[in-house]
Amino acid sequence: MRAGAVMLSVFVLSGFLMCGCGGSGSSSGSSAGSPAAAAAPTISTTPAQNGAVIVALKSTTPGATVYYTVDNSAPTTSAQIYEAPFLVAANLTVKSIATAPGSTVSGVTTQAFTPNIAPGTLVWSDEFNSTGSKSQPNPMIWTYDTGNSGFGNHELENYCAWGSNTAPCSTGSPSAYVGTDGYLHIAVQQPSPAVYTSARVKTQGLFSFQYGRFEVRAQVPEAQGFWPAAWLLGNNITTVDWPASGEQDVLERVNAAKSPDWNEGSIHGTGFTGDIGLGTIYNFPGGQTATGWHTYGMNWTKGSVVYYVDDPSHPYVTYTTQSLSGLSGAVWPFDAGQSNFILLNLAIGGDWPGPPNSATPFPSEMLVDYVRIYTN
Repeated sequence: MRAGAVMLSVFVLSGFLMCGCGGSGSSSGSSAGSPAAAAAPTISTTPAQNGAVIVALKSTTPGATVYYTVDNSAPTTSAQIYEAPFLVAANLTVKSIATAPGSTVSGVTTQAFTPNIAPGTLVWSDEFNSTGSKSQPNPMIWTYDTGNSGFGNHELENYCAWGSNTAPCSTGSPSAYVGTDGYLHIAVQQPSPAVYTSARVKTQGLFSFQYGRFEVRAQVPEAQGFWPAAWLLGNNITTVDWPASGEQDVLERVNAAKSPDWNEGSIHGTGFTGDIGLGTIYNFPGGQTATGWHTYGMNWTKGSVVYYVDDPSHPYVTYTTQSLSGLSGAVWPFDAGQSNFILLNLAIGGDWPGPPNSATPFPSEMLVDYVRIYTN
């Protein structure tokens, strides 16, 4: 975001190779005065699409912290902390260990994945299909930011979770729902003067991915004070905080339509936020606005983040590690080993767009047709 935004188990699948565990998975006892080892993590998988899987890690030792790598290096307590299930759609090896208070470090659990998926293959999506009227977004994928904290930008909206009836939220007028039209609706409403409700849905703690081509097909409302966005943050935000976690803004714009109309693709990290962030404006072709349906995309590979609108073969900006040259203290955050989670929201007001005015229409909606991830 422009300002300081912020925020079954199957061990053998066709096309995947299951490896054994190195070291001791757990200890049934220890010598007098010696602590037992934490239980080595288990690695479980659930199918995604076209051979990809979603990987979950867990140690049975109470209070354990799990660390993991996906580059075949030996995991240590300096590796990534496991925060959420993550997509595996490439040939790689997951190695993990666990630690816990009063325990020694566990043995290493290792599993190699060899899906051999072709580039450009759809490996995960939410198509927002529903047979009911105003149904809950899939709770296995989506959770919510809630409240009226301003979210680092002095925003005005009250973010409401599904099922919340705490004023000004209302179960009778949900702020995020899947309609029979096959779209995710993020609805902004004004239940009373100067009071606004909306939603920020996110996959934090439930689903994440590292590398791939990410797409959101959406149409957004355009009026003074509206701030729609589709973006990503690193799972490691819980341990390193923002902006060290990294932020990738795929869809972001504010206020009324312009001519030409526009979207901005940005990246943020330590040493490049706010006015020294890296952002590039995409101008829609003549006659098009963001109120029409568009596909907002990002191609994320090691050392590179590429943005496009509608056509992945014609990106409008490419950021690489070299883009940080000349930015004092800037650190590229997108290859630290973490996976990222997805956020979709429609903010009201804040430092960037300013407040709504008398012409701002309430209610209004941001519609999302799908969220998809492809191999790159």
